[in-house]
Amino acid sequence: MSLQGKTAIITGAGRGIGKAIAMKLAQMGANIVINDIPSSIDADKTAEEINSNGGNAIVCKGDVRNPQDVEAVVQQAVEKFGSVDILINNAGITRDTLIMKMSEKDWDDVLDINLKGAFNCIKAVTRIMMKQRSGKIVNVASVVGVMGNAGQANYSASKAGLIGLTKSTAKELAPRGINCNAIAPGFIQSDMTDKLSETVKEEYMKNIPLKRFGTPDDVANVVAFLVSDDANYITGQVLHIDGGLVM
Repeated sequence: MSLQGKTAIITGAGRGIGKAIAMKLAQMGANIVINDIPSSIDADKTAEEINSNGGNAIVCKGDVRNPQDVEAVVQQAVEKFGSVDILINNAGITRDTLIMKMSEKDWDDVLDINLKGAFNCIKAVTRIMMKQRSGKIVNVASVVGVMGNAGQANYSASKAGLIGLTKSTAKELAPRGINCNAIAPGFIQSDMTDKLSETVKEEYMKNIPLKRFGTPDDVANVVAFLVSDDANYITGQVLHIDGGLVM
């Protein structure tokens, strides 16, 4: 699978799953546009790592909640590389608490970044991809968008909404040769999961048939397939990357 000459915008690519996707697509020859919040130092480090390994990456910071910021990111990508061929909507946050304790701000912040941010990015690249009559969009959802999770009503709703957005986008853009799919990661090792107690991890593990947690590379490998020509006949799908947690 080669992405030579393709340009990929990846939101929230400073670390974790986003970084792993950026590194993988860079290895496949893609030009990488790393988007993260303006205060992110990690985004710069990711770009430096890609460039030092012979890749081609730039950083375009901006808040995905802001349509003007998103338009600026897309414009920079086109000015630098000439096109936008791939969009990975990975930016996301959590504000976990029970519904009875959840503030309106906690709800709004999660929906605005996780769902509205993806909408803003899709809208910003649509005209370019339609003119090219090609493009690949991958939205990073979650298994909790399918099964729900206590204490994550806002996050689950945002990821369920992202799945609906994926299917609608796929139907709208398919006639122009544009594919849009979603992935639904399960328990993926990260800075956040590393802070969980061993007891909590053991409870999670009981429900995973493959008896191991996923890694960011497990996710990146699936994304690499979805944005390649090998997946040209796949659109509107949700691929679970969860070790069998949801089946």
